[in-house]
Amino acid sequence: MSGTDRDAPDVPDRDRHAADTPGRDQHPANAPHRESRSAGAATPDGTSARAPGPDRNPAATPGRDQDPTEAPAPGRNPADMPGRDQHPTDTADHDRDPANASGRGLRRFLRERWRVLVRLGAWSVLEAGQTFVVGYALARALDAGFLAGDARTGLLWLGAAGLAVCAGAYGTGRVYGVVAALVEPARDRLVTAVVARGVREADAGALSGLTQQVEIARDTLAGVVMVTRSFLFTAAGALIGLFSLAPLLLAVVLPPLLAGVALFAATLRPLARRQEAFLAADEALAEELGALVPALRDVTAAGAEDRVADTVDARTDAELRAARALARWSVARVAAPAVGGELPAVLLLVTAPWLLGHGVTPGALLGALAYITQSLLPALNALVHGLGTSGARLTVVLRRLTRTPRHREAPIPPSSDARNDARDDARNHERKPARRPHAPPALSLTSVTFAYGPASTPVLNGLDLALPEGAHLAVVGPSGIGKSTLTGLVAGLLIPQHGTIRVYGRPVPAPQATVLIPQEAYVTTGTLAENLALFRDDPVPEAELLTAAEAIGLTPLLETLGGPGAPVAPAELSAGERQLIALTRAYLSPAPLALLDEATCHLDPEAEARAERAFAARPGGTLVVVAHRISSARRAERILVMDGARTACGTHGELLRGSDLYQDLVGGWTAGPAPLPG
Repeated sequence: MSGTDRDAPDVPDRDRHAADTPGRDQHPANAPHRESRSAGAATPDGTSARAPGPDRNPAATPGRDQDPTEAPAPGRNPADMPGRDQHPTDTADHDRDPANASGRGLRRFLRERWRVLVRLGAWSVLEAGQTFVVGYALARALDAGFLAGDARTGLLWLGAAGLAVCAGAYGTGRVYGVVAALVEPARDRLVTAVVARGVREADAGALSGLTQQVEIARDTLAGVVMVTRSFLFTAAGALIGLFSLAPLLLAVVLPPLLAGVALFAATLRPLARRQEAFLAADEALAEELGALVPALRDVTAAGAEDRVADTVDARTDAELRAARALARWSVARVAAPAVGGELPAVLLLVTAPWLLGHGVTPGALLGALAYITQSLLPALNALVHGLGTSGARLTVVLRRLTRTPRHREAPIPPSSDARNDARDDARNHERKPARRPHAPPALSLTSVTFAYGPASTPVLNGLDLALPEGAHLAVVGPSGIGKSTLTGLVAGLLIPQHGTIRVYGRPVPAPQATVLIPQEAYVTTGTLAENLALFRDDPVPEAELLTAAEAIGLTPLLETLGGPGAPVAPAELSAGERQLIALTRAYLSPAPLALLDEATCHLDPEAEARAERAFAARPGGTLVVVAHRISSARRAERILVMDGARTACGTHGELLRGSDLYQDLVGGWTAGPAPLPG
């Protein structure tokens, strides 16, 4: 049993100032030295602060001939973010033609439903019949009716146009039903495949595919079918009508219409690629910021401001480049309706005298303008905006549903010999070497005063404290009294208004000599060994790593995960398990002064005692613990009681006799007693 997550009475701690509170999974304390690593351990790279399921293993690739409508959902949620070291646009470049795989399966899916397509075509003919009749009837009403002085004939033709509109409306209603018969089976097949994949691969990321991406695919497929079908049949009806009125009209209208459609078609694939590149860049920036915002203090403590700023700048520049590329191609898309729908109307007006001189009647000219402005231009606009947007979304979603997964290698568990050696080393590692003579104090505070504002009451007022190397100090006090502020000052995260603080003779901040472990443990994605070795310049030998794990009490979790090489998913760990990892990481740190700021609050008393004894016995190490249990305070050699401007320092027995506040705190603690030191 790892001893994590048992309920135990805690002493609340209200002294966490707004500027002194890290995000849940990050804290500067986990970065003990700035020079030992290029950016410390507190940079947000590889964290899981935002996206659900941060390191789910993507599932299997669909077969080569598999229909994309049957493809499983992606293993990542919700949109398969690019890796942290991967440029956001690399996602789009992975497959130069994002429509290829999805396009082949979509064509196969449509071929299997040719009967539905026939029904769709039949009702579309009825719907588009109004396009032909309205323009033709308008021309005949003018030429054979009103201009010929026969109002009755003109009204009859207009009545025929009205009946055609009613028939077209009925056809439109039937079209929606047929489109549903085409789209819903595609959705059902996607849902079946996504659920099967989630069960087969135990992939929680499949929930995103089921609840979001499948629905997006269904809606966008319906939109693509509707606008594409509408344009094809509307254009056919209008062009047949123009030819029926006068072939010369077709010669004026058809060339710019074809040019506009060709221009739009030429932008489809580049737009799809750039749309996906923009989405990937936007999601990468959002993930970066989601990890960075809770970790601002971590970044400052690790001295990684420049590196993190460069990373965010790179993400921002990548999104800006993707947005500009998308905007350039969007201009070409917007130009298509102007060329294919508005230019023909202008050409008709410009060539009207010539057309009238070559046998085109005024009614035919008016009918042609009606075909363009009432049919062709709206249909082309719908095609450009509908297919340009919905088509790009459909391509992106289907591609992500068929994305090739990245497989992880299975971790290699530690050998039994290595585990046995680690246990033997831990048993032999019980006594600390004698303190060095004439060594400077491990920690010294001289007349330290600190307040959070010029008009605020000082949290610390003239505090003096000296700890020799190898000392074990517990810090206790009521909530909000300044215990975490004290650790922040020692770690160099806060600057006192007066007084000096030295760690092993060096003024703070002394990142090479100090490691701060906060209540909220910081665990990165990656392997367990990578997490534990964050504070070391060189790889940690497996035997040393296992020794540290045995000393802290991490071994059961290590074996459950599969060994040091096992991948770690921070979101899947309990708060106590994350604390054990953070404690072991700090134990392996070369920094001799360990500050435990309620770093064991999610552990049960036995696990807490084991971890604290391990730190107290660390060779050359000095331990300061912000205690939340009486057992933790009694394990310390000395106890610092904080009570605003008044402080008291002594042993447990001395403070029981001389400190009323300590007596009250002990009375409020309900945890069982622990053996006295020694």
